[in-house]
Amino acid sequence: MTTLISLNEVCKSFGGIVVADNISIDIKRREILGLIGPNGAGKTSLFNLISGVFPVDSGTISVAGQSLDGLTLYQRARLGVARTWQHMRLFSSMSVLENMLVAPREYPGEMISRIIFRQKQVAATTEALHERAMTILGRMKLEGIAHANVNDITFGQQKLVGLARALMNDGDCLLLDEPMAGVEGHAYDTMKTIVREEASAGRAVCVVEHNVSFIKDLCNSAVFMASGKILERGSVDALLSSKTLAELYFGA
Repeated sequence: MTTLISLNEVCKSFGGIVVADNISIDIKRREILGLIGPNGAGKTSLFNLISGVFPVDSGTISVAGQSLDGLTLYQRARLGVARTWQHMRLFSSMSVLENMLVAPREYPGEMISRIIFRQKQVAATTEALHERAMTILGRMKLEGIAHANVNDITFGQQKLVGLARALMNDGDCLLLDEPMAGVEGHAYDTMKTIVREEASAGRAVCVVEHNVSFIKDLCNSAVFMASGKILERGSVDALLSSKTLAELYFGA
């Protein structure tokens, strides 16, 4: 499988707090990699470094062989880096559909010159994006709430909308930050199905998750982190039987 996301000797600290200590990870196309470890291990910080929330202090991050050095969040998104957030960050004044339409890699209606001089092209692209959004919502059985305000839907539905919004970016890299926190029932099963389908379609998927059962069911392999360091990498079963993981993660 081809490597899509590559971190090479990445370091990041905030004052005396080290959140990434010489991290090197390759995530391949069609792989679902789990990041596990205790709170404060640096898992979400890696997502922030990949997506551009924070710059790295040293080391390199690349996507499909292209360095992300110096690129902003939106430039990385346009390269196909999509992510969800632990606390979702949905736009509370918008509908489900409107939340999704902010996420495509390029939306021609954002540029005044295109609105004025390329009205037909903008209209055609806007219609296509609406259809794409409704198709994604249909996969999640959420098309019936497309025009509902996100504050008026259940927590599990909000989690699915967060994933749906990320899928509006049709790039190859998908970063999921605790997608299962507080999710159960239909939303839980739907989340697993969609993530599997996206990986099978060719995306590189990385999941930060405390739900060990979810990681075990879904991930090809996993990385165990603590204090900004990678301590072990291997199959999920091997990590779950690790004495180091048991002591640091479960307190055993």
